[in-house]
Amino acid sequence: MAAPIVEVRNLRKTYGPKVAVDDVSFAVERGEIFGILGPNGAGKTTTVETLAGLRGADGGAVRVRGIDTQRDPAAVRDILGVQLQEATLHDKITVGEALRLFAGFYAHPADPDELLAMLDLAEHADKQFAKLSGGQKQRLSIALALVGNPEVAILDELTTGLDPQARRATWDLVERVRDTGVTILLVTHFMDEAERLCDRLAIIDGGKVVAEGTPQGLVDGLDDDRTVVVRFAPDDVARGRELLAGLADRHPDVTRTEAAATTEVAVTGTRRVLFAVVPALAEADLVPDDVRTVTRSLEDVFLAVTGRTYQPEAQLAAAATREGDRS
Repeated sequence: MAAPIVEVRNLRKTYGPKVAVDDVSFAVERGEIFGILGPNGAGKTTTVETLAGLRGADGGAVRVRGIDTQRDPAAVRDILGVQLQEATLHDKITVGEALRLFAGFYAHPADPDELLAMLDLAEHADKQFAKLSGGQKQRLSIALALVGNPEVAILDELTTGLDPQARRATWDLVERVRDTGVTILLVTHFMDEAERLCDRLAIIDGGKVVAEGTPQGLVDGLDDDRTVVVRFAPDDVARGRELLAGLADRHPDVTRTEAAATTEVAVTGTRRVLFAVVPALAEADLVPDDVRTVTRSLEDVFLAVTGRTYQPEAQLAAAATREGDRS
């Protein structure tokens, strides 16, 4: 079996008393999109910047294609491309100038014109950086990460601040880049982005890996509880709630019932909970406006492993408040 192209083992990084990365380990196979997912402030960016040799580690080992990036960061310069979250360029440099400038840093760079075409930037080659849209700046950032012909590309929060259309276009681009043979480490706090793009991922919270696997495998590893949401017409809500509220006492496949919205009731139970809800409605001759099963996601995984809901912005604000209280 081939060795992983990226290996992180027991990585630790501190800033004074603050532990930013605490015993993080994962491995990335060649040719996959590996996600590093977690709320803002979880330690994701510190992890990949340490992996890239941009920050010094306080413990553990980080390797790209077997090379220790802490001991010899220059040795991976032509192997590893990095798109950093806060990276920016001079306002007046054009797209084409930026690519040609960065290409000059490498012994065997990619063809800038081919990158412009692949990333849909050819028509913007003469446009200054300050005049680019958010999506165009992100595509340029990816192009700069790829201009050295890397085997591995780190893409850090590349869709933050983009509108939904630009986000989806960027997702398509990431998949196209992977199809060229580049292994991708995708850093994100967006659950839907990780579910859409990642072959495997590690969820990081508080500097620790709290779950790792394929998106579907992590979801499938949750308990067998299922939830059915029933929406009633306004005139039927009261009768529907009364009927379903007592279902847990009458049916072994139902564990609880709760109001989900003004006209909705959520019924939770075993995998067969739907078979309890539908006959009960039919027996009472109560026709709902809608019945749907709730699809579980990585947010449910996060709740299961951390005990709290996934609110990345709120968690970052809370962490900042705690830091302020200690200072």
